[in-house]
Amino acid sequence: MPDALRRFKAEIFQALAHPTRIAIVEALQEGEQPAGSLIDQLGLEQANISQHLAILRAKQVVTTRRAGNQVYYSLRDPVLSQVLVLLREYFYSHLSESVSMLDAMRPPEPLRK
Repeated sequence: MPDALRRFKAEIFQALAHPTRIAIVEALQEGEQPAGSLIDQLGLEQANISQHLAILRAKQVVTTRRAGNQVYYSLRDPVLSQVLVLLREYFYSHLSESVSMLDAMRPPEPLRK
């Protein structure tokens, strides 16, 4: 695999390396939204959302469109939604394995008289 492709992948994962940025991307899966809507949905301060949106823009994860004084955000490529779905499946797979191991380690219940 060429180094350029590995760097590109690393950039995307860096862009997603914060729970707030993942929440923004998940919110944008529904379609284009103004910044104010993201602030309301996520319950965060405007400055906080703005910082995270700037990172997502810089990493070219989101695109913007201006309409008057509103800035609308959307995912640059909806395929990123599929990546998040796969990561959720990966999480559940490992969670299931952990639960199975915990069940196997559980001591037997005492016998009742």
